[in-house]
Amino acid sequence: MTTIDIEAVKNYLMQLQDSICNGLEAADGSARFKEDYWERETGGSGRTRVIAGDVLQKGGVAFSHVFGESMPASATAERPELAGSPFQAMGVSLVIHPRNPFVPISHANVRFFIAGEEGQEKIWWFGGGFDMTPYYGFEEDCIHWHQVAKNACDEFGEDVYPRYKKWCDDYFFLPHRNEARGVGGLFFDDLNEWEFEKSFAFMQSVGNSYLDAYLPIIERRKELPYGDKEKWFQEYRRGRYAEFNLVYDRGTVFGLRSGVGRTESILMSLPPQVRWEYDWAPEEGTEEARLYSEFLTPKDWLA
Repeated sequence: MTTIDIEAVKNYLMQLQDSICNGLEAADGSARFKEDYWERETGGSGRTRVIAGDVLQKGGVAFSHVFGESMPASATAERPELAGSPFQAMGVSLVIHPRNPFVPISHANVRFFIAGEEGQEKIWWFGGGFDMTPYYGFEEDCIHWHQVAKNACDEFGEDVYPRYKKWCDDYFFLPHRNEARGVGGLFFDDLNEWEFEKSFAFMQSVGNSYLDAYLPIIERRKELPYGDKEKWFQEYRRGRYAEFNLVYDRGTVFGLRSGVGRTESILMSLPPQVRWEYDWAPEEGTEEARLYSEFLTPKDWLA
């Protein structure tokens, strides 16, 4: 029987939060994360860290570990056998909204869930991934992002990257707009097809790859000059990000509806300034139009 080491997962996640915050602080160069430690009355705690700097206009990196004696109803719709079971959920989630419109938004999340009565076989799974949402498209950035994602998957099987890349493309899609949120990356959930040790190792590989994927892109783009036009488009595209997170994102919907999550930590994913314009469309031949035609259509970036 596989040994499930909950404490090892928690220690890794807390260390991951530290390393990601350190890397992002260095990339910004002007600001430090501020930590908000919180405790949940019905069980659990977390560390929500936020940053507002010259490069990273708004960013949040949160660790949470919550538990309870009974699974929320919203969490058991797909797994009715877990209704009423004690549970633990832990993870690191982050969203970075850069100031420069040529630096893309990045999002990453790794998490672990376990449920079941004491003395009985537990049901557990891992989930997570990372994805990128540019305002302006650069092919070399997309290729780099997906190459790092593929590298994180390679030792776990040649089918892993294409499977979780497609899942990411399918998941981060706005049906009401009929468009992708960004250029994708990796997304996986309910991962327990391998033994615990291999599943945990895969989650670590994904979590450890985030900075390798994102920091070089920040460095390439953060000093590019921009004007009011680019800022306008950035704020317009941030509206799509807000729409997805509030309507479709599993973590946001689960956290707000179940009462398990902490509202301030959940909504730290929203951008600082957003605009909506009625029935707007980019002019043909512009870089704004190129984002839609060449980057918001799922493709094999490593072909």
